[in-house]
Amino acid sequence: MSLRQSSFFLRFLTLGALAHVYVGARLIPDALISDAGAVAAALALLLSCILIPLGMLGRSSVHPPWGDRIAWVGLIAMGLFSSLFVLTVIRDALLLLTWLANLMIGADLPWITLRRVSAWAVAGLAFAGTVLGFYNARRRARVVDVDVPVAGLPPDLDGFTIVQISDIHVGPTIKKHYVQAIVDAVNELLPDVVAITGDVVDGSVEQLASQASPLGQLRATYGVYLVTGNHEYYSGATPWVAEFRRMGLRVLMNEHVLIHPSGLPVVVAGVTDFSAGAFDPQQRSNPKAALAGAPADACPKILLAHQPRSAVAAEPVGYHLQLSGHTHGGQFFPWGFFVRFQQPFTAGLNRLGNMWVYTSRGTGYWGPPKRLGAPSEITRLRLRVAKAR
Repeated sequence: MSLRQSSFFLRFLTLGALAHVYVGARLIPDALISDAGAVAAALALLLSCILIPLGMLGRSSVHPPWGDRIAWVGLIAMGLFSSLFVLTVIRDALLLLTWLANLMIGADLPWITLRRVSAWAVAGLAFAGTVLGFYNARRRARVVDVDVPVAGLPPDLDGFTIVQISDIHVGPTIKKHYVQAIVDAVNELLPDVVAITGDVVDGSVEQLASQASPLGQLRATYGVYLVTGNHEYYSGATPWVAEFRRMGLRVLMNEHVLIHPSGLPVVVAGVTDFSAGAFDPQQRSNPKAALAGAPADACPKILLAHQPRSAVAAEPVGYHLQLSGHTHGGQFFPWGFFVRFQQPFTAGLNRLGNMWVYTSRGTGYWGPPKRLGAPSEITRLRLRVAKAR
C-alpha cells in the first residue's frame, strides 16, 4: 500500500469510527434497552467498525477463498451501516424540527416514547433496507427497453438494436455464475451490437480472468465492443485490455469502427475513461480523435464513454448518441443525490444539445451488495427515425 493510499485509509478509519460513535450515542440510550442489550448493541457497532475496513482490505490483500469471505461480510456490514448512519442523521433532523415546532405551539409531546420508537424504527428500516437491497443486487439485472429517436436516421436502420451492459464489477462478490447469467440474457435478445461501457472488473487479470471469461461468449450481428472504465485503471488497464481482446471483445480506445447494416455506414466509436489521462497521459480520453476519419454523412454516430461527463466534449464533435454508465443510478439511498455533483446525468435517456446520452444504472454493483431505488439493468436500445416536428 502506497503512502497516499495509507493516508486515505487512515482518514477512512477515523471517520468511520466517529460515525459509529455518533450512531451508538444517538440510538442506544434512546432505545431504552436493558444494560445487557446496550452492551450487545455497542459490541455490534464495534464489530461493524472493524469488519468494514477488513472487508475492503480483504478484497485485495487476502487470497481466495478467505479474502472473498472477509469481503462479503465487510461489504454487507458497510451497506447496513451506511443506511443506519443516514437514517440516524434524518431522525435527528426530524426530532430537531419537531422540538422547534413544539416550542412554538406549546404541545406536550411524549418525548421519551417518540425517541424510543424512532430509534427502533431507524434500526428496523436499516436492516429491512439491507435485506431488500441484497435481493435486488443479487438477482439478474432486468431488461430495460429504450427507444432513441435519431434525426436523419435512414429508414432501413429503424429498429437497429444495441444492447448495453455496464459496471458489472466482477470481483470478490460477483463471480462467473453471475456474469454467465448476464451473458445468457444478452444473447437471448439477439442484438445487432453489444456495448460494454466500462467498469467490468475490480481486481487483477490473475485474480479474475476466469471469473470474467463468460463475456467472451457474447454474440451480436455486428460485433461486441468495450471501453475502459476507471476501475479498469485501478485494476491494471493494459493487461485487462489484452485479456478482453483475447476473449474476442473489440476494445475501442479513442478510435472507431465502421459497420454496414443494410449497406449503410454506422460509426461505433469508443473513448478511454474520462480519468484515464491521470494513469497514462497517452491514453487521455479524446472523443474528437475517436471520430477522426469517419465518413461525415454516417448516421448514426454512436459513442461509448464510461462516464456521462464525456458528453460535454463529445456533443460538439457530431455524435448522435452516447452510451455511458459509471453512476449506478446512485445504487442506494442517498448516494443518487451526490452523483449529480460530478456527472451531468444520473440515469436514463437525456439530451445534451444535439446528442442523446443514455446513462445505464449498471448491470452489477460496486461495494455493498445492495440496490435500492436504482435497479440494475441490461439495456436494449432501439434506434428510431425521429418524427418531424
